[in-house]
Amino acid sequence: MRPTILLALALLAAAAAPVADHHLTKADIDRWMTELSNWGRWGKDDQIGTVNLITDAKRKQAAALVREGVSISMARESEITPAADNSSPFGHKMIWTGKNTPGQFSLDEYTVNYHGYAHTHMDALCHMFFQGKMYNGFSQDTVTDKGASRNAITNFKNGILSRGILIDIPLLKGVPYLEPSTPVYPEDLEAWEKKAGVKIGSGDIVFLRTGRWARRAVKGPWDASAHSAGFYASCAKWLKNRDVAMVGSDAASDVMPSMVEGVAQPIHQLFLIAMGTAIFDNCDLEALSKAAAQRNRWEFMLTAAPIPVTGGTGSPLNPIATF
Repeated sequence: MRPTILLALALLAAAAAPVADHHLTKADIDRWMTELSNWGRWGKDDQIGTVNLITDAKRKQAAALVREGVSISMARESEITPAADNSSPFGHKMIWTGKNTPGQFSLDEYTVNYHGYAHTHMDALCHMFFQGKMYNGFSQDTVTDKGASRNAITNFKNGILSRGILIDIPLLKGVPYLEPSTPVYPEDLEAWEKKAGVKIGSGDIVFLRTGRWARRAVKGPWDASAHSAGFYASCAKWLKNRDVAMVGSDAASDVMPSMVEGVAQPIHQLFLIAMGTAIFDNCDLEALSKAAAQRNRWEFMLTAAPIPVTGGTGSPLNPIATF
């Protein structure tokens, strides 16, 4: 075959690939549940999945990124008032105050239903099931009214420390925020790498900024569970190929609606169940975006420590970026 024909075929294949990545079906996701699986990769009893990729050497590399000692929270301040995107407000009850204390202390009580689209939290690997199983083949029956006996949040009680990378898609596209239901595709991730001068690699924790909280500040809350910008399903394969340790976003990572008929949250499904990749939801990335842009630095040391509740399916937490 002549070189010109080979070149033409290669160009056609390159042009067709992104289009195919934009039109996935339930059959594609079902197939990827096997093809992208990490079940057994770290042994049949493993319960932390891709966090295994955060090695001692990776932690040392992440710590070396700290040059200024400037830390920035990525947690959304928990709101106590109901809203369109906060059907379960954080509960805060004062028990002893400055006026009614029997001694020298003030006391309060917190209650929170943290899963959803309001509170910054981490999903453990027991949070989602597919065909009766969760990550590494453990049965969903191991999650009972006593909690999860497999893949619970307690497996991460030593904390998370690795290189964090901010993917700021609004900045890439020259807008203050993405509109709800805007998908982010693999070619956007590659364009961001070129713009930011970073390459996502093994053991990294990537955070996707869609500008959700910036838009909310301007236009008010909306039902983010029904309409939010986020990763299109094809990003799961791209990020698996890079061997990331965790993902997070300012919503729940999945574009909503998912644009894959018959699969409500393919990113959650592929990451939590097939790949064993825990997820940070509802991070507030606005301050981090400004700090990173000021420094033209999109990598940082990421630390996070979930509350090790026995049998817990996740945890509220406060991720910290340090430059």
